[in-house]
Amino acid sequence: MKVLLVEDDGPLAEALGAALTDAGMLIEPTASGAEADFLVQTERYDAVILDLGLPDGDGTRWLAQWREAGIDLPVLVLTARERWADKAAGFSAGADDYVTKPFETAEVLFRLRALMRRSHGHAHPILRVGDLAFDTHTGSVTLAGRPIGLTAQESRLLAYLVHAAPRVVSRAELAEHVYDRDHEPDSNVIDVQISRLRRKLGSQRIETLRGQGYRLIDLDEAS
Repeated sequence: MKVLLVEDDGPLAEALGAALTDAGMLIEPTASGAEADFLVQTERYDAVILDLGLPDGDGTRWLAQWREAGIDLPVLVLTARERWADKAAGFSAGADDYVTKPFETAEVLFRLRALMRRSHGHAHPILRVGDLAFDTHTGSVTLAGRPIGLTAQESRLLAYLVHAAPRVVSRAELAEHVYDRDHEPDSNVIDVQISRLRRKLGSQRIETLRGQGYRLIDLDEAS
């Protein structure tokens, strides 16, 4: 899952980005509202973490512009502003959640995962496709109750397929949401990683629809 981190405090952005990366997310940082505005209009993200005190304008202004333009991705505001009036302004501009500084990284992570989960229509923190279970809080995966070890890239790829299931996901969509924009893979790389997931999860669990993409399926329903 790919997250745009809009924060002009360098050390804070670096620390938070590292923690979220360790938790299995793909983080793309920027320190300005203008660059964030360009990115959300040209790239695909699963969520945005937005500071309000940006050097080139209040974050609420940028957020309001995104909502007016129909950009509806989840936005978590992260700011030192604690007054109710500031929180009200953030929510009125279109924020989905609001965390004040200083903060616990674990809280940001939990709230971010919840926002992304709900944006895909899921209420429960554990997503299930048949006997495959993905814990959105921990990133752990079990198959018929048995833990499955995945690499970081495999985990990001499976997480997106699980959130999207039973929808078909194209290679282009996977490239946009699972890989860094500066290192987007060709289709062969994605095919190789899908093959590795199949070896760990079972060859029938990820269906290929020629010319369309991939779909994670419930084997019991498919049989």
